[in-house]
Amino acid sequence: MEQAKVGKFIAKCRKSKNMTQAELAEKLNITDRAISKWETGKGMPDSSIMLELCNELDISVNELLSGEVIKMENYNQKAEENLLEMKKQKEETDKEMLRLEIVIGYISSITFLILVFLASFVEMYSVIRILLIIGGSIVFAVGVINAIKIEQTAGYYECDKCHYKYIPTYKSVLFAMHYGRTRYMKCPKCNEKSWNKKVLTK
Repeated sequence: MEQAKVGKFIAKCRKSKNMTQAELAEKLNITDRAISKWETGKGMPDSSIMLELCNELDISVNELLSGEVIKMENYNQKAEENLLEMKKQKEETDKEMLRLEIVIGYISSITFLILVFLASFVEMYSVIRILLIIGGSIVFAVGVINAIKIEQTAGYYECDKCHYKYIPTYKSVLFAMHYGRTRYMKCPKCNEKSWNKKVLTK
């Protein structure tokens, strides 16, 4: 999906409707800066606003994602290409998020260990010692919460029994026994508990 091409197409459709960026932004209840970002290829419309945008520009979502008006004979082919491209982009985003999870985990763990080490072995007032331990614990807890949130939403978990792929609730990920990114959870389809492995494709 070429963002620059999609951006130029949005600008072309908007101008054909004799709308300014500010007027389109007002209809969509967003800022004209967001429209400018789309049209210059620096961003894409959020999925929650795509339908409304397409209605205002009298185009289909398929045409929006293709960055061009599609002839009926090519419509199904373009739809498939766009779906494959969106799937590929989601996989790339999920990979990046899972890499970020590792970084967050390391940074929060190292920070916690350094602060606890300082509090344990360096001469200081008791109040400062307590504050360092509390601060380290807070950093570690926030890191763990965010790392688990990323792991929950990036990609899918695959049931070891029926091979159903799904996104579990945050609570089930948080409290599940695990090794690495494989967690012992109940599958929402077969209702069996097993070691569910993290996968990127559905």
